[in-house]
Amino acid sequence: MSGALAEARRRIEAEEAVAIVTVVSAPESVGRRLLMLSDGTVEGTLGSDSLDQQATADAREQLLRGESTTREYTIDGEATLIFFDVYPAPNRLLVFGGVHIAVPLVELAKVLGFRVTVVDARGQFASQDRFPKADEIVVAYADDYLQNARLDLSTYVVVLTHDPKLDDPAIIHALKRPVRYIGAIGSRRTHAKRAERLREAGLTDEQIATIHGPIGLDIKAKNPEEIALSILGEMVATKNGVPTLARHERERVAAPA
Repeated sequence: MSGALAEARRRIEAEEAVAIVTVVSAPESVGRRLLMLSDGTVEGTLGSDSLDQQATADAREQLLRGESTTREYTIDGEATLIFFDVYPAPNRLLVFGGVHIAVPLVELAKVLGFRVTVVDARGQFASQDRFPKADEIVVAYADDYLQNARLDLSTYVVVLTHDPKLDDPAIIHALKRPVRYIGAIGSRRTHAKRAERLREAGLTDEQIATIHGPIGLDIKAKNPEEIALSILGEMVATKNGVPTLARHERERVAAPA
């Protein structure tokens, strides 16, 4: 087994998403391959800088879709056929804040097949009794937990405490990593204040605009179960590449005056 395939196998066994990109038809480079890993890094080469650049961008797209495919490129006038062999990772939801909304959110997320971790420094909120279906419960501050947590294209981050001291560190850390979704609870006014704090922390407007805040689809949710449903709906829309109607509003709110 080649080094690239051995590394791919190791990643797959660790439940990390991997795309194995292989040249299957070309004048001179059949069998060359590269790996696109879930954290956005690339290992290997297809033998051409131009081909590597195009294939890497497409590999990321296929990882987001979770689908294998074949694509043809023209390099120096010659046709090159590439196979993208995609091994998606289980979708993982990190819930920061074991508040009342988190209870139905965890239960619904498990129904949809997410691996769920609840993180809260307050032991009374982060307990097995409160979240019997969670895969993992961690009593810790967000920044401490995230020091060693895996954040990648299969990771969905939801922050729910309404406390900047608890929510902001999770958001700041997640915005610096290639996570699939970041959602933060709070009104538009709350999100505007959050955006200002994040700018002061050194984050860019482009990064801030990726936050889903106010969190969830606008379905006029009125109770924790409906709010949880709106959050899961938005997460599924993101997973399936469907833009949410409120995105332009988020970008407007996050933009500096």
